[in-house]
Amino acid sequence: MILARISKRFAPAPDSAGFSLDIEFEAQPGVTVLFGASGAGKTLTLDSIAGFSKPDTGRILLDDKIVFDAAASVNLRPQDRHCGYVFQNYALFPHMTVRQNLAFAAEPQPRLERHRRVAEMMERFHLVELAGRRPHELSGGQKQRCSLARALIGSPKVLLLDEPARGLDASLRAELYTLIRALRADFRIPILLVTHDLEECFALGDTLLIYDSGRIIQSGPPQKALDRPASSDVARLLGFGNVFDAEILALDPGRNTSRIRARDREFYATYFPGHLLGARIALGVRSGDVRVHSAPGDNRMPAKLSRVVEQPRGVRLEFADGLVADVSRYDYSQQRDNQEWYLELPPDAFRPIGK
Repeated sequence: MILARISKRFAPAPDSAGFSLDIEFEAQPGVTVLFGASGAGKTLTLDSIAGFSKPDTGRILLDDKIVFDAAASVNLRPQDRHCGYVFQNYALFPHMTVRQNLAFAAEPQPRLERHRRVAEMMERFHLVELAGRRPHELSGGQKQRCSLARALIGSPKVLLLDEPARGLDASLRAELYTLIRALRADFRIPILLVTHDLEECFALGDTLLIYDSGRIIQSGPPQKALDRPASSDVARLLGFGNVFDAEILALDPGRNTSRIRARDREFYATYFPGHLLGARIALGVRSGDVRVHSAPGDNRMPAKLSRVVEQPRGVRLEFADGLVADVSRYDYSQQRDNQEWYLELPPDAFRPIGK
């Protein structure tokens, strides 16, 4: 288990803005994902837990052992914290072979145990045939496996992964996800994984910590965050490209339906528990849930197309007034010559934002 309550501040400089990290969280065995935009403080959190960065105030416990306590002047060295760390750049020793990299990490263990652990990790991570290669002779996926093996060889209390899928192609990314799921089941330790990839959060995360400007602005199971974003900022981070205010015109809990007014139009939606008739409510619709048409209809609104952006898995359509739709290339090919555009917001696509 990890308990962390830390703060660290960086004063503004002539060529850089100031930054403040102020967070508190608990992580149990399983994968806890630190999600947010670049510069939100995710890697700084890992560095603070590992002992590479010293917070200004706070306390960090790993398995009930205090590794940092500013008030008590406790700040254990990184090698005394028993953290496995996989860095963004892998940080393998360039002058050492794969076997030597692993052996170096296992050095504190007795000789026979050291040899056993090196052999075990090389077998587990499919590194036997790469034992004599140096890092510059490895592919990105091979470096990743070597870095993971080195991080785990000392039986750490926690595994820290800083954007582990960065730079990997789709096939290697899928292999890495399978490997991390196996590690979660076999090692039963907290795994903190930094990413700004939303799909990675849902593929791997048991718990999601959403970072924004040095703060954790929502935490909990990934699906819960998606079903009920805590704020408009969280909603946008989670891919809700369409956020707007609405008024509740009708509620029918028996049929799980409601009727709302938004952007001067009426829409059908699912029932919103805890809200009353006439209440104002902030709603979000993910861009991937929006459907596009060439004619009006139920739950549709007219929109003016302003930009088309190619994406790896489809096409993003950006409309006036900040509306966004992500559609497949096939759907776009069927609609690209539209004289008029209408956006359909399905009833079950509306998500309440906030409490």
